[in-house]
Amino acid sequence: MLEEYIKLKLQSQPLLLMMHTVVGYPSLEDNWRMLECMCKAGIALVELQMPFSEPIADGPVFVRANQVALQQGMNRDRYFEFMTRANREFKFPLLFMGYYNPVFRLGHAAFCRSLKAAGGRGYIIADLPPEQASELDVMAGEMGLDPIHLMTPTNSEARLREIAENASGFVYCVARKGVTGSKTELGQDVIDYLERCRRLTSLPIGLGFGIKTTDDLALLKGHADIAIIGTACLDIWEKQGETAYLEYLSLMQMAAAN
Repeated sequence: MLEEYIKLKLQSQPLLLMMHTVVGYPSLEDNWRMLECMCKAGIALVELQMPFSEPIADGPVFVRANQVALQQGMNRDRYFEFMTRANREFKFPLLFMGYYNPVFRLGHAAFCRSLKAAGGRGYIIADLPPEQASELDVMAGEMGLDPIHLMTPTNSEARLREIAENASGFVYCVARKGVTGSKTELGQDVIDYLERCRRLTSLPIGLGFGIKTTDDLALLKGHADIAIIGTACLDIWEKQGETAYLEYLSLMQMAAAN
């Protein structure tokens, strides 16, 4: 299971990195080269985003990426074909990231079967609250998949406890209100929030939304187990290219590991 994999990796480095790519943007060939860079850099986990027309948790960079991927013909079948191929090639666990509408349209059982067959280890569904996820989560658990639930700074203590009770694999803590992409100012308020989450679960803690720099990673050590990086990577790929992308991943991995 994912929890055991993460805890084993944490024995050899204090902070793990999880990276993100929108499948189909800029192209499947680009996605593959991104994964090759992640593998070379020693990234621990990867979330593969299934493009969706209304990605409400995403900022402008990922909204555009989702739209272009769909316009270029990305669909559910091609997504799972790509995940299957990636699972055969790379050692890091792959997670589905996306929104509930495509899951609902496919059906819970068919979604879990497709994800399992493609080698996915679990899912992050940004717009599915825990109280509406119970049927899907039970089915996923029976197939050995981990439902990754999201905690936010605005959640009450009772709400955080409810999310923790239904989580599996690790808990995804959203660093701030709003959407992905904007720089998050990591300060004592974020540390206090992470400690609130930590008290409620024995699962590993991941923090995402706006993490970009080695200074961010230094601050997270001892408070989070996984730093989740998305928009910063795509910005570099688009503006500076593959070599700079690999250099950035390697720099962040070195900072996380030491």
